[in-house]
Amino acid sequence: MHIGFLNPHGNFDHKNSYISEHPDFGGQLVYVRQVADAIAKQGHQVDILTRHIIDPDWPEFAEKFDGYGSVDNLRIIRLPAGPQEFLRKELLWPYLVQDWVPNILEFYREEGRFPDIMTTHYSDGGLCGVLIEQQTGIPFTFTGHSLGAQKMDKLHVTPENLAEIDHYYNFRYRILAERLSMNHSALNITNTAQERFQQYSHHAYRGAVDIEDDHRFAVIAPGVNASVFGSDAIANNEQATYQLIEERLRRDISESRRNLPAILASSRLDPKKNLLGLMQAFADDVIVQQKANVVLITGGLDNPLQEKVHDQQTEKLVIGPIREVVREKNLWGKISAFSVPDQPALAASYRYFAQRGSVFTLTSLFEPFGLAPLEAAAAGLPIVVTKNSGISESLKVGDEDYGMLVDPNNTADIARGIREILCDQKLWQRLQKRCQQYVLEYYTWDSTALNYLSRIKQIVSEASANPAAELLPIHSYFRDPQPENHISLEELSYWYFVKD
Repeated sequence: MHIGFLNPHGNFDHKNSYISEHPDFGGQLVYVRQVADAIAKQGHQVDILTRHIIDPDWPEFAEKFDGYGSVDNLRIIRLPAGPQEFLRKELLWPYLVQDWVPNILEFYREEGRFPDIMTTHYSDGGLCGVLIEQQTGIPFTFTGHSLGAQKMDKLHVTPENLAEIDHYYNFRYRILAERLSMNHSALNITNTAQERFQQYSHHAYRGAVDIEDDHRFAVIAPGVNASVFGSDAIANNEQATYQLIEERLRRDISESRRNLPAILASSRLDPKKNLLGLMQAFADDVIVQQKANVVLITGGLDNPLQEKVHDQQTEKLVIGPIREVVREKNLWGKISAFSVPDQPALAASYRYFAQRGSVFTLTSLFEPFGLAPLEAAAAGLPIVVTKNSGISESLKVGDEDYGMLVDPNNTADIARGIREILCDQKLWQRLQKRCQQYVLEYYTWDSTALNYLSRIKQIVSEASANPAAELLPIHSYFRDPQPENHISLEELSYWYFVKD
């Protein structure tokens, strides 16, 4: 089969450039790369379609074609969408309709063959899948990764602040694109059952998809690359990473505390990741402070506690507030924040801190899945995870606990989860061993790819009509993104606030 992956925002290259350094370069890109790579290794032709970027600040994405080197039948294809320079995903909407989709169609017409099916990712990829299917009949699957309605919930959107928040996030386009994507797709792929039944059931998506229809959904768990994150793996830069960590600990941590374990966090610097809540939990618990230091692996930022961050949103909403807690509670010498160069170095960091009896934390306000804790667990770290995550349903099976679940809105509960593991060596060892074995057995990218292929082959072979009971009409803006066709705040308000 020939399979296209539609992922317009962020970008892809063989170095995994900028992963976790920008909100558009998060776990979704890792997911797409790993699934695409695993499917290609099964012998299928795979194209990752993304946006062409010609920007001196983002030089890695200037070529039209790229690849990973691991397989010849996987291409990264970059096609223009709007201005040449990098644009964050919230600003791409009109250019996807005007440029990117037409450029995809032209590219494959010139090649003489279209993919048999598209897998689409996030709301922007989903919308493009809808538009391509309309013109070619090529079916598509939709993997949302996260949905806009939950993001609006976490931002506490009200009728009073809707205009201000929408000005940055453009939820008016995202929500309607998601409704179309889940409605027109041949299949909606979620990481967990919780994602299917709790996220897709939000009233903003009423009438778009029936969450009780098993023909419309497949739960396919993502995987962990054991060759990178396994505790026995050795990165090419393993020792260099250990040296880097020790240099940063000498820079940031008081000498008397340098042999303590770490409370480790590694995520995009996004307010929803709730790193501030983790810091407040640490600041308010004397025992936790006695037992460990906080270590934040901050993608692309080597000394954010001392140097102002260039990205205004990151500085204002994430790093600035953390710095304020450190100052107010006098936590200097107890916290370190730095970057590592790539995924192998991140995995090496996990192994380094596992050897010190550390814990990995993910305290997001909401997390559709939560791959980072599974990667940390594969490397040998016990994990403390937000209860508002997709993997929470996997961390307790029967009477078996594989990690510590905490309430991200309760800093005392975050501290409790960390404290219980740090203060009980037997519990540390039990959770570390259980979760590591569990992850390595059940969460592999090969199994993710095989599940994708099973469902994709069925869709392509049946070539049936869309199973949705009723197809939603495509908004005029998504056909011709001119001012007179714009999606109004009133439309967004209707879908988000009205519960009929």
